[in-house]
Amino acid sequence: MVARAGGAIVALVLAFALAGLGIVLFAVATPASAVAAVVCLVVGIGLFTGISVVSPGQTLVVQLFGRYLGTIRRTGLVLTVPLTTRRRVSVRVRNFETSELKVNDADGNPINIAAIVVWQVADTAKASFAVEDYDDFVVVQAESALRHVAMSHPYDDADAGEESLRGATEVVSAEIAAEVAERVVVAGVEVIEARISNLAYAPEIAQAMLQRQQAGAIIAARSRIVEGAVSMVEDALARLERDDVVVLDDERRATMVSNLLVVLCGESRATPVVNAGSLYQ
Repeated sequence: MVARAGGAIVALVLAFALAGLGIVLFAVATPASAVAAVVCLVVGIGLFTGISVVSPGQTLVVQLFGRYLGTIRRTGLVLTVPLTTRRRVSVRVRNFETSELKVNDADGNPINIAAIVVWQVADTAKASFAVEDYDDFVVVQAESALRHVAMSHPYDDADAGEESLRGATEVVSAEIAAEVAERVVVAGVEVIEARISNLAYAPEIAQAMLQRQQAGAIIAARSRIVEGAVSMVEDALARLERDDVVVLDDERRATMVSNLLVVLCGESRATPVVNAGSLYQ
């Protein structure tokens, strides 16, 4: 709801003129002039009470004897209803970082998580009257929403169709923004964006989880090495048979495959052994 407001330059000049006229009439010191002076001063002071300055990005929530009249969004020197109370409410975009929360993820692992929330006041009336302190309300509800979303996802190694906190940051951030927005709409606040700013295992399990990740990386690397080694052995045997370089029976074929896999998959450098006898000795 927009409160009535107009330019205050004329009203300001008139207020000064009436105040000056009232002082002059008091100096005359006659009963009629005294009454006129009081009237001029009352009207001038009344005009002064209706004049306010509104900066860009700021609004004025106007009340008259407890009744909400509306919000002034016009900037500059403005004139509204005299004798009203006015509360300044900023509609600028603001952001804050939640405190680092320690929660358990969907797998029960303790993690530390924090997020940055970008927001602004969309409804000045709700921000002023629906909650006690909308700044504090947004902070508390943002941390509550962050905790709930973090507990709904595993930190890593998500199952099929499941999103992890580390692997699907964009999706999780969107969920945080949507949940925070749902919680703070009662305060007339609009959430523009939410982003995870910190995500890590809690210190008491960080070392164990690091070892698990390292083990997983080693297993993945070994699998890749074995896959490549088997492919190379297959190519070598196929080429030897195709070019009739040597004819191997099953036993010697198995021995050759074993030796090649040891050479290709071993971490240390292989030491060659020269066979001075026949293939079977």
